[in-house]
Amino acid sequence: MTETLIENGQYNIGHICTGLQCARGLAGRTALRWLPSHGPKRDYTFGDLDLESGRFANVLASLGLVSGDIFFTFLPKMPEQFIAVLGALKARVVCGTLFTNFGEEALLDRLADSGAKAILTRRVFLPKLARIRARLPALKYVLAVDGGAAEGALDLAALMAAAPAEFKVPVTPRNTPSLLHYTSGSTGRPKGVLHCHGSVEGQAATAREILGLKPDDIYWCTADQGWVTGTSYGIIGPWSLGVTQVHYGGGYSAPRWAEILAAEKITVWYSAPTAFRMLMREDPVLFSDIKTSPLRHIFSVGEPLNPEVIAWARRAMGRDIHDTWFQTETGAIMISNRPGLEIRPGSMGKPVPDVTAAVLGKDGRELPPGTHGSLCLRPGWPGMFTAYLNNEAAYKDKFVNGWYHTSDTARKDADGYFWFDGRSDDVINTAGHLISPFEVESALLELPEVAESGVIGAPDELLFEKVVAFVHLHQGFTPSPELELKLRLHVSNKASTIATPQAIVFCEGLPKNKSGKIMRRVLKARYTGAAAGDLSTMEEEA
Repeated sequence: MTETLIENGQYNIGHICTGLQCARGLAGRTALRWLPSHGPKRDYTFGDLDLESGRFANVLASLGLVSGDIFFTFLPKMPEQFIAVLGALKARVVCGTLFTNFGEEALLDRLADSGAKAILTRRVFLPKLARIRARLPALKYVLAVDGGAAEGALDLAALMAAAPAEFKVPVTPRNTPSLLHYTSGSTGRPKGVLHCHGSVEGQAATAREILGLKPDDIYWCTADQGWVTGTSYGIIGPWSLGVTQVHYGGGYSAPRWAEILAAEKITVWYSAPTAFRMLMREDPVLFSDIKTSPLRHIFSVGEPLNPEVIAWARRAMGRDIHDTWFQTETGAIMISNRPGLEIRPGSMGKPVPDVTAAVLGKDGRELPPGTHGSLCLRPGWPGMFTAYLNNEAAYKDKFVNGWYHTSDTARKDADGYFWFDGRSDDVINTAGHLISPFEVESALLELPEVAESGVIGAPDELLFEKVVAFVHLHQGFTPSPELELKLRLHVSNKASTIATPQAIVFCEGLPKNKSGKIMRRVLKARYTGAAAGDLSTMEEEA
């Protein structure tokens, strides 16, 4: 694992995670231990992944996809997900990953903006794609992992059977586009965050130096591949180091998770605060065996880690949980607690090697310790995103006077630890997923009953933030439980199940400033009972 990652200028992530590992004698080592929700587990060696991802690269080539074309997976966690991502990267096709709970509008936004030429999914999701396909002229091919010819999809199994396993990976320079993840903003449509193959250096370095991965580790990252954590640390980081990964196809289940930790002898575990808060509510007997298990390190990502969760882990499992912080745009861990660094519960930790972070004031100057301000990073770290797809202006706006502005607010203490405050925009962080209030508001306004909507994030003990929708109805409509259900179902179908409001507040109007913009901070203050702050620009009361 201390060997040089890049050989002869070859930065290709697909090759590094498969072919390079085979060339180093690891072809027979288990790369993926697949645990389906039902049925027996199955092991895939690095040799297996190399051959199968080579077949998939040849499938894409046979369909006419070339370097720079955009391809998406729309799959749950399953072996085909990993094979497709690695195969697309081998072919230098840009690969995006989509959450399967996305509704039609969320899919349409991303597929249309990117001009995607192909997508891989399951038959159960084909009707959803069929309803929007006429509005996607660039989408030439829909492939299904489980057949689907009758629904107008190509059968992946047949294509793979006809494709050769050998694929010559072209030399891939550092700046070649690789992965595309869409992230939500407070206004407008989601932005496509484009990464390059050179990000593998940052992902490998942090997997080794922060997660502490070693050659004989058994590693488990619970993140979905639709999320940047699921690609950076559920695919690239560990496999670039030749480490065995366990992936589970089921959802949250405390008994099953405890069984996996014990039976699979997990040594490094990466999950999310929401999952840990759910585990806190379970019978502590479930985790009694972990105290004597091989589990060496536990890490968390996605939202701030409550001090109470750290205290619970020490009691229940005899282990620390190390909080990590990064963004879709950063591609790899930027600030982190990690083994060897004293944990200050509630803090983000300190910047990782080769990353410079600071808290800046409105004048762009670094603030003294203990002062709240804008969390910023010096550009140039390995893994930094290279563009917002089709949105150069938004990309340039993130970089001011030599700093990347994260849109997060924080403070730094006298010892160099960073402490997260929140978002400087209105983006909602629910269970580690960033939700745009604009997307939810837009979905609600499609319904004939809704005159106006304003959406905020409110503190939640389990989710960190929950989605709250304020709804002003048209004349002639009245609030009812049936209408609440209709609103929730519509958002779920149009945006995503994650974006579905946990609370709906019917109101007579929404607070706006004199230019007509909804004042979400006022809505949030009213919901939480906090002070609303300066109301001098408010035009009307709700």
